[in-house]
Amino acid sequence: MTSRTTLATARRVLQQLRADHRTVALLVIVPVLLLVLLRYVFDEAPQGFDRIGGPLLALFPFTTMFLVTSVSMLRERTSGTLERLLSMPIGKADLLTGNALAFGLVAVVQTSLAAAVALGPLGLDVQAPAGLLVLLAVLDALLATALGLLLSAFARTEFQAVQFLPAVVLPQLLLCGLFVPRDRMARPLELLSDVFPLT
Repeated sequence: MTSRTTLATARRVLQQLRADHRTVALLVIVPVLLLVLLRYVFDEAPQGFDRIGGPLLALFPFTTMFLVTSVSMLRERTSGTLERLLSMPIGKADLLTGNALAFGLVAVVQTSLAAAVALGPLGLDVQAPAGLLVLLAVLDALLATALGLLLSAFARTEFQAVQFLPAVVLPQLLLCGLFVPRDRMARPLELLSDVFPLT
């Protein structure tokens, strides 16, 4: 693994993303719009937005980064791009690290923008320090990137990659404590939620 090939891979992935305007919109604009929508769903009860806005600030980037990363890596594999890349002097570690760097950078931008809008104009009021909230949201997005890269290896089609989304994200959403405090769940579910990133 060399830094030169890793950075070249990251640059290639970022250039491909920049050319795909729909994916950029999905990654950068959609989480912000969902937070705006959520804020106005709770227009009459802003404390509801304050209660679930923080967890959803981590959920939206987690979901989109997981989806885009798994489909992107699978597309490289099924289109033959991966085989052509691996026939060049590039190792698997360079390829994976380069993809992780590119999508990690996108995750940081995405989460920072969503947090800036939520904590700024939308007036999200959280009890934890804002910096800690942003850090946890970024870490969740980075974890989603890693999970997307990992699970893309088990899918043969883009549809199968998308099918991992409800299998990976929905159980975390149900058990993260957003709907029911975790200490009120059945003990096995509480223990399971301890290992879920969205908790």
